[in-house]
Amino acid sequence: MYKQIKIFDTTLRDGEQSPGCSMNLREKIEMAKQLERMKVDVIEAGFAISSPGDFQSVKTVAETIKDSIVASLARTTTADIDAAWGAIVNAAQPRIHTFIATSPIHMQYKLNMKPDDVVEQAIAMVKYAKKHCADIEFSAEDATRSEPAFLARVFEGVIKAGATTINIPDTVGYTVPDEFYAFLMKVRELCPALDNVDISVHCHNDLGLGVANSLAAIRAGATQIECTVNGIGERAGNAAMEEIVMALATRRDVYGASTGIVTTEIMRASKLLSRITGVKVQPNKAIVGENAFAHEAGIHQHGVLKNKETYEIMTPESVGLTTNNMVLGKHSGKHAFRSKAKELGFELTDEALEQAFARFKIIADKKKVVYDRDIEALVSKESVQVPKTFQMDSFVINSGNKITSTAVLKLMKDDKTIEKVSRGDGPIDAAFKAIEKIVGIEMKLEDFQLNSVTEGEDALGDALVKISVGNKMYSGRGLSTDIVEASIHAYINAVNKVLYETTEKEQAV
Repeated sequence: MYKQIKIFDTTLRDGEQSPGCSMNLREKIEMAKQLERMKVDVIEAGFAISSPGDFQSVKTVAETIKDSIVASLARTTTADIDAAWGAIVNAAQPRIHTFIATSPIHMQYKLNMKPDDVVEQAIAMVKYAKKHCADIEFSAEDATRSEPAFLARVFEGVIKAGATTINIPDTVGYTVPDEFYAFLMKVRELCPALDNVDISVHCHNDLGLGVANSLAAIRAGATQIECTVNGIGERAGNAAMEEIVMALATRRDVYGASTGIVTTEIMRASKLLSRITGVKVQPNKAIVGENAFAHEAGIHQHGVLKNKETYEIMTPESVGLTTNNMVLGKHSGKHAFRSKAKELGFELTDEALEQAFARFKIIADKKKVVYDRDIEALVSKESVQVPKTFQMDSFVINSGNKITSTAVLKLMKDDKTIEKVSRGDGPIDAAFKAIEKIVGIEMKLEDFQLNSVTEGEDALGDALVKISVGNKMYSGRGLSTDIVEASIHAYINAVNKVLYETTEKEQAV
């Protein structure tokens, strides 16, 4: 039997305090409904007293959400607590979350209060909140820089006053996992009353340890984790909810704990928050990043094609994706290329695969990402190739608005290099005329088209050339990120078709 960990989501409160992440009322309601759909245990809807707008948003969320507890934050003052209660009074499951700082530096410089006064105020305000609401959470702000004995004194007092959840936050992200574990165990030893309430932690990510510290807290007996979607929040953010949930789901053998979160809603929640705030997660972000289930390295792709568990410790479906992403790039191998071609509907012979893969490698060196449409264009071209009588070796183009365009082309035929120079009306016309000189056949250019296969400055250029020899029309196609090179490849492809058909006719005679 796994220990059940409650998820307290503060995306709408602490998360929204992140610069650039403010949400209007409609957006908060939309996000709250998604959190409810995920079966988040507690939704902290905001800080009711901070502004009329925040009060209204907390009130509306509280009146909308039915399946999750809705909490409002409040300092240990009657005005704050009255505002919090006024906002959540109509909630199906209301919670008042009140806090006061307990570290020496905060008590001296922020509160200007003596420790005894802090204890007295904490107890008095929990008692006051308890008159309004049965579910009271108390937080000791900056707990990890507080004295364990002093925390134990505060906690014992507020628990007797009616607190049902005690939050021990790492407010400034200062602690580290082993230290936090030992700290929590010490506080629990000094305050046995903690065994009768939920122990919560709220870890900030200033040292990148928010999730690690939260998981250490679970090992130390925490039963509630406070976190945000995508890890948003003040400064470096909070522990990321999706990382905590999936760490517990994936490593139950280590933590012996689970959550009630519907994990297949994780990706939807992440994307919704990014859309609302306009703040995207970095591509390599765990669980929800664009690259979290993407594979480009050939060795990895080969392994995943054989058995996904070789490089995936959780399934993309488990977080709401439909499949993983085989990214074709310069590190990809032949197995992944063949798999992608097959997925796109192409069955290639070994020879066609070799030719297409060779071209793919050349293109992949020039493009950051090779898209499906690039592969379709590439495979379509290679799958209908005729024997390559002529192949391009190199080209040099001189062109400008003050000079006549000149092309120097080298083509390979039967392991021999043939070079010709020609002038023309523009770089492509000059290149085509140089090809005609090398081939020695009189041809007429009937049509020339150039299109972009995908978007972006590194998109493949798809060139289509139609030439006529006598009364017969021949077409050729070329692909390259360089449009002049694509055009040359297309012309050579058409020329090879002319020579192939001519050879076939001669053999038939």
